Amino acid sequence: MRPPAEADVVVVGAGLAGLTSALDLQQAGRSVIVLEARDRVGGRILNHDLGDGQVVEVGGQWAGPTQRHILELAAGLGVQTHPTYTGGRVILEVGGRRVTYRQVPRIDPLGPLGPLAPLALADAARAGFALDRLARRVPAEAPWQARDAASLDSRTLADWARRNVRTQLGRLAVELFCQGVLACEPGEVSLLHVAFYLRAAGGFRQLTEVTGAAQQDRFVGGSQLIAIRLAERLGQETVRLGAPVRRISQSGSRVTVESDGLAVTARRCVVAVPPVLAGRIAYDPPLPGDRDQLTQATPMGSVIKCLAVYDEPFWRADGLTGQANGDTGAVRVTFDNCPPGGSPGILLGFVEGAQARRLARADPAQRRAEVLACLARYFGPRAASPRDYIEQDWTAEEWTRGCYAARFVPGAWTQFGHALRAPVGRLHWAGTETATRWAGYMDGAVQSGKRAAAEVLSAPA
Repeated sequence: MRPPAEADVVVVGAGLAGLTSALDLQQAGRSVIVLEARDRVGGRILNHDLGDGQVVEVGGQWAGPTQRHILELAAGLGVQTHPTYTGGRVILEVGGRRVTYRQVPRIDPLGPLGPLAPLALADAARAGFALDRLARRVPAEAPWQARDAASLDSRTLADWARRNVRTQLGRLAVELFCQGVLACEPGEVSLLHVAFYLRAAGGFRQLTEVTGAAQQDRFVGGSQLIAIRLAERLGQETVRLGAPVRRISQSGSRVTVESDGLAVTARRCVVAVPPVLAGRIAYDPPLPGDRDQLTQATPMGSVIKCLAVYDEPFWRADGLTGQANGDTGAVRVTFDNCPPGGSPGILLGFVEGAQARRLARADPAQRRAEVLACLARYFGPRAASPRDYIEQDWTAEEWTRGCYAARFVPGAWTQFGHALRAPVGRLHWAGTETATRWAGYMDGAVQSGKRAAAEVLSAPA
């Protein structure tokens, strides 16, 4: 191991949270070293090279108009946005019935669920409205302080749905929301966590719709370009790759962070990785029990992101947006994921929650076959024969262990939530899970990095 390096602040993790924190600290005159386990920057955002100067995102990719932190950061780095393709009709399959519809923002009662029987549609819409009402009672800064926090945190989303949802379409609305947003099943997440997520994002529509909401825009050059340009501004001597952190020690006024091949001593440390990964680092002295148990009660979501590449987006000629939702098969949600110019054609299929865990154990050939069968069911036989197939199983990533973010199981918020952001000595916590606005999203990661940097700058020397 090389002789210890020294800095004012050491940052663990070169995702958006860690890089944002590091840049704010550096611009404030602090010396910073960022230690990243991977051989790349970006964390849960990752580009895949398609050739001919084009990329497609296999990690986080979307931003909505209310996500000002990520949009302002991207603009400042010269990264432009382009809209998600919405020209055409959306496919919905439920209970063996297939319908297509043209989504009208702010008019459809439940965004991605379209027109079905009036009673079923009303039930689905009522579910979204009821969850929004529940969320308004929960403070995003401290969910555990909600008046009925203990009751909400003792139940799952599935418990709530059994009491409040009556139809197959209503249940599908809840399931698609939970799988598509939280990457888990309704029985695996605290109802209080669901309410927090809704409150932090601004409601059900913001999380589930496209135009005017979270899926409205993508980044030209892929979202990882934001992290790459952040790292370039910080400099090669600041961002050290291939340096997984194994141990963090605090003694007096110093913190020593030990990674493979490099140790760094500093006055403060920002740990900007998901709670489950933060819990795998050894600490001396050990973390307080509530902080450590928090990391044990916040598992990551389960997602396999699958992309089928075609010579052209044939579904557009068929009058379809490329968006589909269904209640059967491995892929329940799809999107058109073409580059800005529309070529090549790319269909994105999400395998989430229990289906992701099942297919993660399957043979790759079986996984591909099941995904393409779903795409062919939605979009016709041409979808079964792509020229290329790309998949990213985030549960298998050593330095992520799941996406999109951590979920809080019942009891976690009320028992351990107060430890989520609270500094431990000279340690500060960042990462999208610690955000109070757009938690779980790129925007939340940027917000959390700025908050952690501000904490460090205002802390005693």
